[in-house]
Amino acid sequence: MAGARQHLDGVQALAERSRKRPGAVHALPAENNLSLSGFAQLIASTVIFLLAATGAKSWALAPSIPKLLLTLALYSLGNLIMLRLVREFGMASAFSLSAVIQLVAVNVIALAFFGERLSVVQSGGVVLAILAVGLITLGPAAGGR
Repeated sequence: MAGARQHLDGVQALAERSRKRPGAVHALPAENNLSLSGFAQLIASTVIFLLAATGAKSWALAPSIPKLLLTLALYSLGNLIMLRLVREFGMASAFSLSAVIQLVAVNVIALAFFGERLSVVQSGGVVLAILAVGLITLGPAAGGR
């Protein structure tokens, strides 16, 4: 019990020092509205992640080192953009928006271009996942904080 209390005191002291340090990021931005620049970055990361997912599917169908390297490079680039979005809008907002957009878009690509099919249960799961991410994203705006 004493060890846990010491750990908590240490974490609180570290948080206090970071608040006092100039330029320290210690809280989410006060304004989490999606700017035009942020929207463009979100779209760019989504397109890059979709290209990466398509590359991954292509690699799964016919594995090769160039396909693997391209897929890894695309995922890395998409994540670098996401890091910027996390800094600008906070982790919850950035990843929730990205997740729901990618969930819909990846399923459209898988179904329309690769001819994949989902069972009724899987389709229900996708719909529930979209609703869940939507609720997570809208929760703070609807007074959920």
